[in-house]
Parts: sequence; C-alpha cells; structure tokens
Amino acid sequence: MKTSKELLASLTQTALMPQEEMLEIGKKKGKLFIGIPKEISFQENRVALVPDAVALLVNNGHQVVVESNAGKMANFQDNDYSEAGAEIVYTPEEVYKASIILKVAPPSLEEIGMMQQNQTLIAALQLTVQPEDFIKQLMLKKITAIAFEWLKDDDGIYTVIRSMGEIAGSTSILIAAEYLSNVNNGQGSILGGISGISPTEVVILGAGTVGEFATRAALGLGASVKVFDNSIYRLRRLQSDIGTRIFTSVIQPRVLAKHLKTADVVIGAIRAQQGRTPLVVTSEMVSEMKVGSVIIDVSIDQGGCFETSEVTNHAKPVFRKYGVIHYCVPNIASRVSRTASYALSTIFAPILINIGEEGGIKNMMKRDEGVRNGIYIYNGVLTSRALGEMFKLPYKDINLLMPGI
Repeated sequence: MKTSKELLASLTQTALMPQEEMLEIGKKKGKLFIGIPKEISFQENRVALVPDAVALLVNNGHQVVVESNAGKMANFQDNDYSEAGAEIVYTPEEVYKASIILKVAPPSLEEIGMMQQNQTLIAALQLTVQPEDFIKQLMLKKITAIAFEWLKDDDGIYTVIRSMGEIAGSTSILIAAEYLSNVNNGQGSILGGISGISPTEVVILGAGTVGEFATRAALGLGASVKVFDNSIYRLRRLQSDIGTRIFTSVIQPRVLAKHLKTADVVIGAIRAQQGRTPLVVTSEMVSEMKVGSVIIDVSIDQGGCFETSEVTNHAKPVFRKYGVIHYCVPNIASRVSRTASYALSTIFAPILINIGEEGGIKNMMKRDEGVRNGIYIYNGVLTSRALGEMFKLPYKDINLLMPGI
C-alpha cells in the first residue's frame, strides 16, 4: 500500500502530465434549401428575396433555387440571381422540392398541392382572400407555416407591417400628386406649395405608421397637413416623432366634415385591430368635397374608411364619385415593387441566416420569440387560436408543442 508521501507524489506527477483540452461543443449549423417561386397572385409584383440577399445566403453555405422570372416584375433578371449563386429552374414543381418555401402572397390550393410533407412555408396569410380549406390543406401536408405579417422584432414591433406601412404612407402622397396633375385629368395643382401661393391641404385619417409617413412626405413637399385619429396617444407620438407642430384632432364628424370641404387630398390610413375598418367618412361628406380633390384609401384592404370606396387595381386604379377622384388599390407596395422587395429581403435574410446558425427551424423557433409569434401551423398542428375559432378547427398552444422554451 502506498504511503501518503508516495500517493501525493503520484497525484502531482499526474497533474503535471499533458491533459486533453475540453472544448465546448458548438451548435451544429444547418444547410438550408430555400425555394423562391414566381408569384402568381393578381398584380403581386414583389419578390421575397432580392439577388443581394441570395448572395448572402449562398455565401453562408445555403442552397437557393429560384423559379425563372420570379423577380421580373421587380426588375430583377434571372442572370442577377444566377450570378448571386442561385439555381434557376423553369417549373414551380422544381422550386417546391425545397425544404423552405419563401414567397410574398399566400400559396394557392394548386401550389399547396405541389408542396412536400413537412416543409416550412414563410408567406403572407391574408385571411380575407383565403379559400375555406386553405388551412386544412396545409395541415394535411404537415407544413410548418409562418405568417410574415405576424413576425415581431426585438422591440415587439410587427416588422413587415411596419416596413410596408412606411412604403404605403410615402407612396400614397406621391400617388395623390400624380392625380392632382393635368397628366391624369386632375385639377392641375402641385402637391405642396411655392412662394406666394397657398399650400395644398392634405387631411390624413389615422396616426399610425402609414399616417406618420404620409405626413412626413406631405410636409416635405410643403403641404399643409391635418391629422385625425381617435387615439390621443398616437397623435402625441406623431407630433413627437416628426418633430414639428401640426394640426391634430380626434375624429369628430362635424369637425372632420368642415376640414374635408377645403382638402385637396385625403389619405385614409385607419387600421382595425380586428374585423372591418370603421367608416369615418360618409357619402355626404365626400359629396361636399372639392371637385378634382383626391382620396387615397390605404385602408381598403380592410374594407376602407370612406363610404364611397370600392376596390380597384393597378390596371384601373381610380374612379370618380361626386367629382372626387378615388384611388382604392389594396396592394400599394406592389406599385413600387423593387423598393418593397428590398424591404422584405432585409427582414427575411437575417431570419434565414439565424435558422441556419441555430441548426434548423425548430431550434430557431425555440430561441426567437418574434419568429415563434408568426407560426400558425407547426408540423401540421394548428397553433393559432384566432384561426381555430374562425375555421372551427382544433388548435394547440405552440408553447406546449415545443418543450424547453
């Protein structure tokens, strides 16, 4: 038996011998297979990823397949994508072999039929235009579906809605400027003002993102701006964010009607938390507006906030009622599809990079609450209470399906 001195000497000798280095086991990165199909929805001109974003993904080791002419309506050519490292294919069936399908508009039933079992779909949800069995067909394919309009950033902001709202707000003022001019048989006025002439009057209904950026654009052109909203908080925030004092008011019918009579442009930017947008401008109010004035109803995708509004499209965007020009196209962002596509790419590319870094969509969903908020179907199980109640389908809380969150 070793003495205490011998035992101590043995332990000391062992401690001084070279030891194996204990390295932390890192996460296993995943290689993603991403498919970008050509949009087939009516007048959807955007594309989910621009070539720059594709190059970023390819440089990070991911595979991207793009259907031919997917970016054509946003002025991106096939060779732009191939030079970025994407594979160009010529049938949608080839795109739908990818493990992650990324698109702008929701898939049609025909497109869902081409999808594979256990794929991941990232696209808009747009419930108001979906057929009744849309959700059921995705569930049968055991799809994991993410509605990009429900994605949140680290500050809890709906990042895609915010981005598209900024575009719609700014673009609405530019559209109004077009229809005030003689080119489109307008009243022949410049939107804004010049020295010695009273500025154009712009009334904006709603002080959210769309209203804020419409206000910024109108003020930048020199117009006189009046903003109406039923939330004092939003009106105060708007005043603070734009850094200047403007006319603001809660929506009171008599006050609103008075200012509509002198308005050259009225922007409808009221959003409903759920259901239809409230009608705040009656036919009678519109009938008392100036002939040749312009209404841009950005809220038309939720029903519109003008009683006289009717849905139009990019091919025939306007009509006249009581001599007032109405522009009621739901998808304003598609009018500036290249800018909108870049805006979407700046949101989607980092998410896809993170999915790869986390080793797959499942790990990403566990870690990222903002992405998890966008899930409405997980492996074929409906996880959205709102959709379950709407379509009378069983649903489960996403947190119960993903232990370890």
